[in-house]
Amino acid sequence: MLLLPGASAQAANSYPTVAVADYVLGCMIANGQTRETLERCSCSIDVISTIIPYEEYEAAETFQRMGQLPGEKGVIFRQTAPARNTTANLRRAQAEADMRCF
Repeated sequence: MLLLPGASAQAANSYPTVAVADYVLGCMIANGQTRETLERCSCSIDVISTIIPYEEYEAAETFQRMGQLPGEKGVIFRQTAPARNTTANLRRAQAEADMRCF
C-alpha cells in the first residue's frame, strides 16, 4: 500500500473517518481545544489503531456506552467476560497512546 506524505497510520489500519473524528472530538473536549491537543488526540487514535483492529475498538466502545444503562439493562455490557476483556484491551491501548502522545 502506498501512503502519501502526511497520510496517517489510521488510513493503513482502516478505521473509518467518522470513528477517528469522533474520537478526536471527544479527546479534545476532555483535554482542551488547542492545536497541540488536536495533534496529540490525532496521535492517540493513530496509536490505538495500530494496537487493536477497528472491529474490537467498535465493540469496546459499544460495551462502554451500553454499560452506562442503569440496573439490569446494562449488566450484560459491564459484567460479562467479553465486555470486560474487550474494554480492558481498549484501556490498555489508550494507556499506550497516552504514553506516546501526551
